[in-house]
Amino acid sequence: MIKTIKVRNISVGGGSPLLIIAGPCVIEDKKTTIHIARYLKELSLKLDVPLIFKASYDKANRTSVNSFRGPGINRGLDILEKIKSELGLVILSDVHSVNEIKDAAGVLDIIQIPAFLSRQTDFILEIARAGKPVNIKKGQFLAPWDIKNVVEKITSTGNTDILITERGTMYGYNNLVVDFRGIQIMHDTGYPVIFDATHSVQLPGGGGNRSGGDRKFVPALALAAVAAGADGIFMEVHPDPDRALCDGPNSLQLDSLNNLIIKLKAIREAISRAATDI
Repeated sequence: MIKTIKVRNISVGGGSPLLIIAGPCVIEDKKTTIHIARYLKELSLKLDVPLIFKASYDKANRTSVNSFRGPGINRGLDILEKIKSELGLVILSDVHSVNEIKDAAGVLDIIQIPAFLSRQTDFILEIARAGKPVNIKKGQFLAPWDIKNVVEKITSTGNTDILITERGTMYGYNNLVVDFRGIQIMHDTGYPVIFDATHSVQLPGGGGNRSGGDRKFVPALALAAVAAGADGIFMEVHPDPDRALCDGPNSLQLDSLNNLIIKLKAIREAISRAATDI
């Protein structure tokens, strides 16, 4: 039985509607980020899908020292707070160090553990103790059954509001693959599993001094993940992905989301009907 996680007005898992987590990889500027957030909110209302807005205020794990990282925690949290208060959206972002957690927890509804930090015990425990729901990005280097150890670190603090996000596994050089068996395996922890459809097509470091990606495969992987039982889909989106300052090659064009979400909902609803009929 999958636990239902409640975040403000949104329920995830336990038979809840398919969740969409979407937003830009990084906050590029206030205007662009608010434009994306407003577009996503209008789309979620139109299609009747629960939406969590995601964006990073600092991408500390960029390939190159010269890569754009974002506005930083103070300016970034101000922008996320504005989106939260003015648009009423549930907000998710990642933290990269213990000293960020307190300030981030004052704004974020969900704190995300970055994939590369998903084994850092002290860091994970401090995030869990912040008292907010936690989204674990499964490290690219972890097998799906290893995630139970990360879950146990969080629950050891008394925090049981946990989401698990699959984002592909390293296999060979500058490439990721997705094993959809992992969704079922990670469901065995009892917590909802989200599928990160855009990072799963990333080519880490594939551009030499930056990561590459191939967004044309995002829809197929997202649809397959919902068919495999994912409780939600995580997608990075941008008005002009080819000009995005971070993760453009694996980000989706905003205006492509409508048709994709309709298909995702249809698969989820078909699965739910089939389960009821059995």
